[in-house]
Amino acid sequence: MIPVKVDLQSTFKHYEKTFKALADEKRLQLLNLLANSPHDSICVCDLVDEMELAQSKLSYHIKILLQANLIMKEKKGTWSYYSLNHKEINNVLSEELCCLFRKSNDKAIEQTCSCSN
Repeated sequence: MIPVKVDLQSTFKHYEKTFKALADEKRLQLLNLLANSPHDSICVCDLVDEMELAQSKLSYHIKILLQANLIMKEKKGTWSYYSLNHKEINNVLSEELCCLFRKSNDKAIEQTCSCSN
C-alpha cells in the first residue's frame, strides 16, 4: 500500500522527490546496473568504472537516489556499497500509486488497481 503519511501533501512531496530522482538517464542507468548485478550490492569503485563518470558526478547522482530512498548504502571498510531499496522501488513500479489518482466511483479503473479505498 501507499506509505502512510501525515497528510496528502506529505505523500505528494515524497513522490515528487522520488520521480525527480527517476527523471534522469544516468540515475536510471545506475538503478539498472544495481538491479542487474549478480551481487546484492555493488562497490562504488566498480560503479565509477561501469558508469564511466567522474567520481564527483557519480556521487551527485547517488546522493539524489539516496535522498529519494531508492537505493541503500552500506559501508564495508573504507568502501561504500550500494543496493536497490526494493520496497521503495516496488511502490513506485507497482499499481499502488493508482490510488492517488483514480476516480473512486470509476468501476473500470477500480478493476485495474489492486489497492482498496
